[in-house]
Amino acid sequence: MLPRLPCGRQDGTSVGKEHDMIEVYAGDSLENPVTGEHGYVVEAPSDENGRRLVVDILVRPGGAVAGAHVHPSIDETFTVLRGKVGLLVGERRGIAPVGERVHCPAGTVHDWWNAGDEDALIRVEITPGDRFLEMVANLFGLAQDGRTNAKGMPNLFQLVLFGQEFQDVLTFTSPPRWVLVAVGAVVSPIARLLGYRGSYPHYATRIRRGARPDERPARAS
Repeated sequence: MLPRLPCGRQDGTSVGKEHDMIEVYAGDSLENPVTGEHGYVVEAPSDENGRRLVVDILVRPGGAVAGAHVHPSIDETFTVLRGKVGLLVGERRGIAPVGERVHCPAGTVHDWWNAGDEDALIRVEITPGDRFLEMVANLFGLAQDGRTNAKGMPNLFQLVLFGQEFQDVLTFTSPPRWVLVAVGAVVSPIARLLGYRGSYPHYATRIRRGARPDERPARAS
């Protein structure tokens, strides 16, 4: 069995405010039943690979990420391995050619969705990937617990705290960041009193260890 690689700061401390480090290894998987995404870890972040995370994402017809967003300090690359995938990167919008790597620099608005009638398979490379993985585990966990809308977005109380916790990783374009910042001072204390948190450690346990579908996505070369 491959060794599990810790997701956190290189000094071994947790990078989150309210949660422990997430450990992953190649073959682990995470699923979002709302957005139709099923991700499989191909390469876990490590010091040897520059903290890069490589994930193959199987997306059902009609499936999509929760919404257009920006990663302030994360470099991302998409490669469609199979199927018809719509992709928005900056001002470019269209169907991504199969097998062509599409680069999305940090700070670039982007979005993607299954634009076909069959399952699509897309490889995503994220650098650095540690905090990204923590964010995804929480967002997918909320969806699994029925705590998002039909597009995979949490309610305002949860979204404000989630946005504050992972502001270094992701910001959605809707609602605009300035709106969340403006209402955060009022909403976040109420949200915490109601039991909401920005991050939930138990969602790390939802990662399926070594689980892959019958048709395994191709491994990174």
